Amino acid sequence: MTNLLVTGGLGFIGSEFVRQESGRKQFDRVYVLDSFTYAANLDSLDSALSNSNVEVIRGDINEPTLVDELVNKVDYVVNFAAESHVDNSILDVKPFLNANILGVATLLQAAKKHNIRRFVQISTDEVYGSINEGSFVETDKLNPRNPYSASKASAEYLCNSFENTYGLDVVITRTCNNYGPYQQFEKFIPTVIKALIEGRKIPVYGDGSQVREWIHVSDNCRAIAAVLENGKSGSIYNIGTARHIRNLDLARMILAELGLNESHLEFVPDRPGHDQRYSISSEKIMSELHWSPQVTFEEGLRETIAWYQERLAAH
Repeated sequence: MTNLLVTGGLGFIGSEFVRQESGRKQFDRVYVLDSFTYAANLDSLDSALSNSNVEVIRGDINEPTLVDELVNKVDYVVNFAAESHVDNSILDVKPFLNANILGVATLLQAAKKHNIRRFVQISTDEVYGSINEGSFVETDKLNPRNPYSASKASAEYLCNSFENTYGLDVVITRTCNNYGPYQQFEKFIPTVIKALIEGRKIPVYGDGSQVREWIHVSDNCRAIAAVLENGKSGSIYNIGTARHIRNLDLARMILAELGLNESHLEFVPDRPGHDQRYSISSEKIMSELHWSPQVTFEEGLRETIAWYQERLAAH
């Protein structure tokens, strides 16, 4: 039995990972480090905190003393901590540089110092940039096209350098768009659901033709667990579903689920430098680690809509 540090564990994806790991009881202790930004949600760990093996620490990954103290207690680090909203990165890049690059450097230095067994960096398919047809594979050239994805690509290069220079066991995951319970309302699916429940129109960027690949957060976190346990040192793993949906079509799916018509659509000016299409191949993780997504998009979307309906009704 060993100890695990999950950074950013009060965020949308990080909290799902903590819930899964606390339930599996593979670790003696799971330490959750989170800076309690607007994206943090302590309620998301209610079920995990009922287990005595989970401890939440308030702090920033850019605090070297705190990070050093925590990393010294653990065998593994999974780094979810990040600024992740593209629109915010366009308005102000500095928080993204601090969290997504300098914070990762602080974690890596502590991981090297204490010779941890494995460091898993959570990245994004956005580091590849846009692709008109086909799907990116892990060896394709990176082409980040907004400040957020550029900061995540930079973090990956830092991770690679620590693996190459110091022999640190580092593995990187690149996942497609996640959805599910507890996601912040700034993201597309929660934004659409909330607007419709509150009787407002759905904001759709440009003509809504942008294509995204979607994965339920629970499937993503199962994949990350597989990478943590059995991934090859120095490897990168795409995590996707091959389920591609135009933003406009996704908005229409939510409208249909709520019994509403397209008069609720509102087209707004497109985001600067908006990538048109994301698509990644998950053949590597499927063949090497025998992972595959379990939640169909239709089922997951229905459950997600129901979760937000219940949550908004309670408030």
